[in-house]
Amino acid sequence: MAYFSSITKFLKSYLPIADESSWYCAVVLLALILLGGSFRENYYDQEADKVKQQLRPCDEIYVVGEDETLHTISEKCGDPFIVERNPHIHDPDDVFPGLVIKITPNPMRI
Repeated sequence: MAYFSSITKFLKSYLPIADESSWYCAVVLLALILLGGSFRENYYDQEADKVKQQLRPCDEIYVVGEDETLHTISEKCGDPFIVERNPHIHDPDDVFPGLVIKITPNPMRI
């Protein structure tokens, strides 16, 4: 009988400490979960930006190739305003291989 009373006394004295420490552990675990989720989201955003840059079809400076028109370049590079951004192009139908033009891809398309 004395054995059970000593165990009961022991449990009663350490139960509040165990309860409090479990609350601290729960708070720390919740904080780690929230912080870990924010880091992961940031990591995926950076990876998505890298993929978008790699998938970018044209450089900012583009050299017209054989049998290309402004229309085909516009579709390929996603820039519908090539003539407006290149004042040295006086006639949109007079595009020749080797012509250097500035391309600004449409951000909605990429």
